[in-house]
Amino acid sequence: MKKLKKHITLLFFVCIAFSCSEEKLIDEVYEGTTRGLVLRTVATLGVEFDINNPDSMWGVTLEVQDEEGGSLLSEVQVYVTYLDTDVPDGETDVTTPEALVMTIPASNFTPGGDFGLPRGDISLTYAEAIAGTGIADADIEGGDIFLIRLEAVLTDGRTFTNDANGTVTGGSFFRSPFAYTSAIVCPPVPPTPGTWTIDMQDSFGDGWQTTDGNAGDPVTVTLDDGTVLEFGLCSPYAASSFACTPGASGGSTTIEIPVGTETADWYFPGDFYGEITMQIYTPNGNLVGNVTAGTEAGPITIDFCKP
Repeated sequence: MKKLKKHITLLFFVCIAFSCSEEKLIDEVYEGTTRGLVLRTVATLGVEFDINNPDSMWGVTLEVQDEEGGSLLSEVQVYVTYLDTDVPDGETDVTTPEALVMTIPASNFTPGGDFGLPRGDISLTYAEAIAGTGIADADIEGGDIFLIRLEAVLTDGRTFTNDANGTVTGGSFFRSPFAYTSAIVCPPVPPTPGTWTIDMQDSFGDGWQTTDGNAGDPVTVTLDDGTVLEFGLCSPYAASSFACTPGASGGSTTIEIPVGTETADWYFPGDFYGEITMQIYTPNGNLVGNVTAGTEAGPITIDFCKP
């Protein structure tokens, strides 16, 4: 009996010291918390847009997770922005305002997965992205991207989406992407047949020295039939092993790529003194290759977006 009284007395003083009440601590933690909805990405259907293929696709499979087993979703709105990632000085930034390009009703989501939550596919073709944003074909360049933002609209009117920090807004503590990017890519294509022009420079004004301090090796272009084309500036320090182009500070040359050529592999031998620069132009006059001073030996990257 004495032990029971002692325990009751101790409990009384503990409650006074720590302000005990009938309200549980967990209630305080969740007070004011609004539960919402997330769209979990469970599969990727496509990630890039091929600049040459209007049917190329971005897409994801989503699972709806909310406090009512996915039944709170009314629709998913898809917003798209064209982002101009490279704007040289003096040129116009063609980034577009965000536009609503499609609305996906909740009926497109059906139970699936381990927990029977609603799942559905959302996809967007390259042609739909262009039409939705209104970006002009002439303004589209490889390396630019489409920003894709999803907004979940609930049956009670609330919306959940992505903010600048990548977290869900709309009163929920859940985290979910709701935002994606799709880059515009240019797959390798056969080189444009005809006359290609190469402008070459040497900043010191004493011709090219590539692999050594004399004449060095030439730039090579290897065609798929085994033909190897060679070129480069002449050097005053030694005779070149190839038909070089005269010019102490610079010069231009051309190569011919025959009709029917499927591949052309460009190789730069190196820049011994860090003085060599070069620009490569297609028969259409498009700049597709650029070697800067100090470039190490290796393949030359050709921009397949500009035939």
